[in-house]
Amino acid sequence: MAHPVSYDATPQTFDALVLEPQGELVVVDFWGPGCPNCDIYAAAEPALLSELEGARMRVVKVNAYEHEELARRFGLYGIPTFLLFRDGRRIGKMSQYYGRDYWLGVIREHLPPDGNAPTPA
Repeated sequence: MAHPVSYDATPQTFDALVLEPQGELVVVDFWGPGCPNCDIYAAAEPALLSELEGARMRVVKVNAYEHEELARRFGLYGIPTFLLFRDGRRIGKMSQYYGRDYWLGVIREHLPPDGNAPTPA
């Protein structure tokens, strides 16, 4: 089993990376340089993803300063903000990084159900 993968998104690649995947959780990490809480999350991310080995998920990183139009598209006012998507729909949001246990708990709550059953519409 592999660790979840992390991607960098631009306005041109965002929809393909975030809205098109089916059957997996997509965590969008809106971050920015000079944001201490963003740096804390970024340092923790490899360990967090290793704890989620085998999970059907990906992390998509968006520099909110470089790609302001994406931050505006989702009405963001602070970073880091994590938006959770599955099957093209937004299903959750975390408005800060509150540490390992909280982050992992929210992610695990939103992972797709195991097995081959289709996600209810």
